[in-house]
Amino acid sequence: MSLAIDASAQDLLFREARTANAFTEEPVTEEQVKAIYDLVKYAPTAMNSQPLRVLLVRSAEARERLVNQMSEGNKAKTLSAPLVAVLAYDVDFHEELPKVFPHFPGAKDGFADEAVRHKVGSFNATLQVGYFILGVRAAGLSAGPMAGFDAEGIEKEFFGDGRHKVLAVVNIGKPGPDAWFARNPRLDYAEVVNEI
Repeated sequence: MSLAIDASAQDLLFREARTANAFTEEPVTEEQVKAIYDLVKYAPTAMNSQPLRVLLVRSAEARERLVNQMSEGNKAKTLSAPLVAVLAYDVDFHEELPKVFPHFPGAKDGFADEAVRHKVGSFNATLQVGYFILGVRAAGLSAGPMAGFDAEGIEKEFFGDGRHKVLAVVNIGKPGPDAWFARNPRLDYAEVVNEI
């Protein structure tokens, strides 16, 4: 093997990990979520920008408000997951750059243009969504990431400031009975990788 992590870690993060569509009632604790964040915060983003913002939806009232913004096929599983995370990027992420990129005090000045901030924020937070899913898996939990929702509706319902743009909604918990769809095939190395 050419990988530094052992086979069980590889299975946990990739080979055996699946998108869960049903969950047990076992709660996801604040300590688990903190451990996930404390792991994935070290993954790379451009200029250490870290534009991802995570909204944990726990209360029944907030869950109902979220479910109203989900596509029909995602409503029941979102309602039943022990925890749901709304993952968005902060359009004003650059305001934090002096704190997270201290070696370049003028870094935030390079993001005066809001269109540039949207491009950088969206791309880097999307990377962070992937890291977050791997962090959930590393905690021994299953993630059910979804894109089937009304993003503008969620933004108005939960953020209201116009400064957060929703990228994904992720159901989190221990997989329940019949949690998995059949695994679909993956492209082979030769179908994806070229060398010049």
